[in-house]
Amino acid sequence: MPAPRTAYDAVLHAARDVTKLGCALDAEMLGTALLGSVYSVAEEDRAEAVRDFVGRFLTATTDPDSAAAATIREVFAALVPDAEGASQVGHGSRAPSWVTQLGRVRPTGCWAYGDIYGDQTSYLVTYAYEDTVGGGPEHAVVALVDHNIGITKDVFVATSAGALLAQVRQICDDDELCWFRSEDPGRLRDEVGRHLRVTDELGDLPSDGSLATDRALAAARLALLPAVTTPPLDEPARPSGGDLLRDFLSSPEAARFELPDGPPTSADVASMEFCLSLVFDHARGLPDGDPLRWSPAVAGLFLLDWVHRRAVLDLDDAAMMPRVVRAWSAYTSRRRLLPAAAVEEIQTAVEELIPEFARLYTTGERRSPATAAVAQLISEGVDPNDSAAIDAWLEANRDE
Repeated sequence: MPAPRTAYDAVLHAARDVTKLGCALDAEMLGTALLGSVYSVAEEDRAEAVRDFVGRFLTATTDPDSAAAATIREVFAALVPDAEGASQVGHGSRAPSWVTQLGRVRPTGCWAYGDIYGDQTSYLVTYAYEDTVGGGPEHAVVALVDHNIGITKDVFVATSAGALLAQVRQICDDDELCWFRSEDPGRLRDEVGRHLRVTDELGDLPSDGSLATDRALAAARLALLPAVTTPPLDEPARPSGGDLLRDFLSSPEAARFELPDGPPTSADVASMEFCLSLVFDHARGLPDGDPLRWSPAVAGLFLLDWVHRRAVLDLDDAAMMPRVVRAWSAYTSRRRLLPAAAVEEIQTAVEELIPEFARLYTTGERRSPATAAVAQLISEGVDPNDSAAIDAWLEANRDE
């Protein structure tokens, strides 16, 4: 058989057996997998790339020459109803009877679950077809939102909603570091949607999971949820960095600082405050900007990546940082009333991270070019805030 000449030919070839499928859900799973190839290779707005592809596909196949072509047109139109020409696609006589059930579902429940640190939240929605024979079984859409990087990190469609929901409930019941609750449909749609829009703009997608293959079907299902109709609940204002610093410095956690040479000197306090300022700066760069949201994952991002790329530490700062992080971990755990198991998990993680932090500080391998340049200036006795001194250093090293 000759190779497909166009992307549309490739789709038609891949969908050649679509009419042999037993229900609408099976066809929608096939269709979303095919559109996942478009989503994964798009270089810019991935959602728009899928809409554009479906619109051009529907135009190119206006007169389908087979039942399979007619059927996959209907599947794509149901999955991407805002694509150009989708609203004009009608049910053809050659398509299987189950095409009338494409997209004909209603949500039957909405839940959310995640870790008590606030690193990630998963949202789960179950759906049922109007006709379970032609449509298919009750199924679920799950979306994982990562609050540390501010994206919808994964979405997937499970074809057995009841079994999945029962499994999730059991896992959360058995793990005190997890929570589970019913979720408002509008809030769920808003949370997943706005994070998914960030994901759509990524240059590189997360490598694990079903994000690309299940994205079209998941988005079509989530669009059936109501929009947010009530304003979000008012949350108390978070304490400012200055308030937190003062509260921390007067806390029992700060009082337990262990310094090798006795009570902290003024230099020790300055170094401690500098290290804490870096903790706050790092938090401001996170999507929620909350310094108190501290976890093993956040500690890892800070100690093994951010601080090396964004800050220049002298030897005193590097020696102080582990002490600050230990105390900050204990302080935030108490402020957030985390259970003992979570406190222990954070403490264990920090102790495992500190040797690698020290190694990375020594090698400088994670430093950005700008940070490395500033570090070199300081090591040679040049004040990086003195423009005249920098100009003199550049002139002296021009030929090197």
